[in-house]
Amino acid sequence: MKATIERATLLKSLGHVQSVVERRNTIPILSNVLIEASEDGGIRLMATDLDLQINETVEANVTQAGATTVSAHTLFDIARKLPEGSQVELNAAEGKMQVNAGRARFNLATLPRDDFPVIAEGDLPTRFELPAATLRQIIDKTRFAISTEETRYYLNGIFLHVSDESQPVLKAAATDGHRLARVTVPRPDGAAGMPDVIIPRKCVAELRKLLEELDGTVQLSLSETKIRFGLGAAILTSKLIDGTFPDYSRVIPTANDKLLRIDPRSLEEGVDRVATIASEKTRAVKMALDRDKVTLSVTSPENGTAAEEVPGDYGSEGFEIGFNARYLLDILGQMEGDLIEVHLADAAAPTLLRENDKAPALYVLMPMRV
Repeated sequence: MKATIERATLLKSLGHVQSVVERRNTIPILSNVLIEASEDGGIRLMATDLDLQINETVEANVTQAGATTVSAHTLFDIARKLPEGSQVELNAAEGKMQVNAGRARFNLATLPRDDFPVIAEGDLPTRFELPAATLRQIIDKTRFAISTEETRYYLNGIFLHVSDESQPVLKAAATDGHRLARVTVPRPDGAAGMPDVIIPRKCVAELRKLLEELDGTVQLSLSETKIRFGLGAAILTSKLIDGTFPDYSRVIPTANDKLLRIDPRSLEEGVDRVATIASEKTRAVKMALDRDKVTLSVTSPENGTAAEEVPGDYGSEGFEIGFNARYLLDILGQMEGDLIEVHLADAAAPTLLRENDKAPALYVLMPMRV
């Protein structure tokens, strides 16, 4: 195989594929990126960890078609350090690959292309499109609530499902048992009857990176076990989490009768300030609700106390409730607009937060004892 490719093109594409590759691998071939040069002048780069696979096709000047695999992180580091604007020559033969650019020469060990594992997608019967901006919104507003507890593996991803309410919708939800985030968007054509799926955390992270530079639409194809995202020149394929996501609608409170309207930025900044002295273990912040104000306070045996008043529109009887400051800040960080609604019941009941009743995103936060 022999091909010449612009450094910027190679670097960008390697940046996408190498992040799928795990740093420590017991199977040597999984540390490698598959490079396939075809006669029509394109190079396909592909990487996998057996659960997630990405392949991307980029333009190149191919003088000899062929394929090989080479260490993904090494090639990425080389491309990163090559001079800007240089042309990179890739030349693979007899178990070695030469990388030449300007006056730099590298000779890298390769492994045979035939040993490279490819995820068999099988049949992906459900197909629909989503605008890249919608998919970005779904990920950004839910992924902070994905659980990292490996024992509850079925919570280690974003749950995607369709629902028929007053109109057909597509819902995405994530929870770690302490907080819940849910986004609702109109159901895209072709998504009717799709299976309920849980997209793993690593796939969500890689997908979000690829969406950064993408405008237009993303093609989604899925079955009960696999999902594929068509993102322009890149295709991301992932196995889905084999588990049942809990019926999260049961924890969304419907009878919280105390309503606080407050500026999310003022509340976020206030919580952030008083939480400076909160102990790492509890991270608890107390909210005392009173007519037209909220008093935030933290008491830490090691560090002392802090308090701040934040104006808010609250008309019910006053009471105190505690939250984990980090969880509350994660939710407030996703809120837009000048006013949000906080629906409360009592100090022990889940609290509902949203921008308004028309907003696509809704959050539930469990209180803490303080």
